[in-house]
Amino acid sequence: MPLIKPVNGVSPQIPADCFIADNATIVGDVVFGEACSVWFNAVIRGDVHYIKIGDKVNIQDGAVIHATYKTAPTNIGNNVSIGHNAIVHGCTIKDNVLIGMGSIVMDNCVVESHSIIAAGAVVTKNTHVEAGSIYAGVPAKKVKSISPELISGEIDRIANNYVKYSGWFKS
Repeated sequence: MPLIKPVNGVSPQIPADCFIADNATIVGDVVFGEACSVWFNAVIRGDVHYIKIGDKVNIQDGAVIHATYKTAPTNIGNNVSIGHNAIVHGCTIKDNVLIGMGSIVMDNCVVESHSIIAAGAVVTKNTHVEAGSIYAGVPAKKVKSISPELISGEIDRIANNYVKYSGWFKS
């Protein structure tokens, strides 16, 4: 069973159509949209500030979603994929974004729509990621604009695949 528990009297809100892996942890002020999935060993801690997650978001194995006490909540838009072992902390991720495996997005960052954060990238505090761009490196910088093919071939494909994968575990 996943660990889902209240903190300070506030419980996570998870729609029935979401998939939560058996060893995922979700605590406190966390609100999910529809058709989301939280995979094995992922941790979502809404203990120090709220975390709001849109529709069709997948939070892959080992990812950590957190916030900063009273100053930086975490807001995640629709159709977002958060890769294995990524850290998303006290920031805003807009719609149609891919956060690559092992990447880190820090406090007060804004990742605009139709963007990709490359695997292993570190998006440092207060960075504003332009819409339709790919950021990579440490610290992460814009490396190129995203093509329509990457939006449909990567961002949409991965989000749609995770909806399909989660169905395998619901039966």
